[in-house]
Amino acid sequence: MAKDKQERQVFIEDNQLILELFGKLDENVKIIEKELDVEIVLREGKIIIIGDELSSELGERLIKKLIEIIKAQKKLSKQELRYTIQLILEGKEEKVKELLNDVICITASGKSIKPKTLGQKRYVDRIKNNDIVFGIGPAGTGKTYLAMAMAVNAFKNKEVNRIVLTRPAVEAGENLGFLPGDLQEKVDPYLRPIYDALFDILGFETYLRLMEKGLIEVAPLAYMRGRTLDSAYVILDEAQNTTNEQMKMFLTRLGFGSKAIITGDITQIDLPKGRSSGLVTVTKILSNIEGVEFVHLTKYDIVRHPLVQKIIEAYEKHEKKGDK
Repeated sequence: MAKDKQERQVFIEDNQLILELFGKLDENVKIIEKELDVEIVLREGKIIIIGDELSSELGERLIKKLIEIIKAQKKLSKQELRYTIQLILEGKEEKVKELLNDVICITASGKSIKPKTLGQKRYVDRIKNNDIVFGIGPAGTGKTYLAMAMAVNAFKNKEVNRIVLTRPAVEAGENLGFLPGDLQEKVDPYLRPIYDALFDILGFETYLRLMEKGLIEVAPLAYMRGRTLDSAYVILDEAQNTTNEQMKMFLTRLGFGSKAIITGDITQIDLPKGRSSGLVTVTKILSNIEGVEFVHLTKYDIVRHPLVQKIIEAYEKHEKKGDK
């Protein structure tokens, strides 16, 4: 062994814990070895981390933190692994405990929904403590899904009487007029991501039952005009595609006992040229209003495929260069 290589040891005797830590075909170990530039071997109930002084130390801290996660929740996802590596590299591994067992609700399939990053945790906490919250950030950061989980949880706890979900039907390279069907059928494709999330959280049968009773409403933003929404959890998705007038109209629909969550990605505005985004404008108008919170999620809060974060980083570099 080269002189600059060191060994660190972590004792581990639970075989099930070892299996979860190493992952299928040792895929977790391969990720750790690549990201931290270490070699990991299992020897007589000990995990041996081999690397230079810094890498082996980081590897030891990482393994101990991953064991803590597995003991708390019996499993370890790839996203949790990669995010914990990121926190270790930033010296923030103690923050991991903030994310353990902070379950918002359980889906129809038995899956726990909870914040998976510190940014998501901050977002959820702001929603708990404020009546109007803006979640702004790139695709894959859980803005809408977490908001809907919070809405379902509030509804089940009888904090509100109904859930209202809406988004603007803005054309992104397509023309609504050429789509078949009546107005509702024309806008349904724009609302599909909301339907999909509801099916996942509630299950199809529960969703249909609540829809039939009018306790859940999914509608295009234009349907909100002239209404007052009392005792409701209202979510406006894709808010970057609202005009200033639409944003003002939506925010002034809020009635007593209601909460509004507005989500959007200001890098994905599909409005016609010359039209200002209501989401961009409102960040300037309401930034100092008590009870209104803006949470900015980043590429580090992305919980989709790891390539999504790299794609967003590549686009950011491209846009900074001013390339066309």
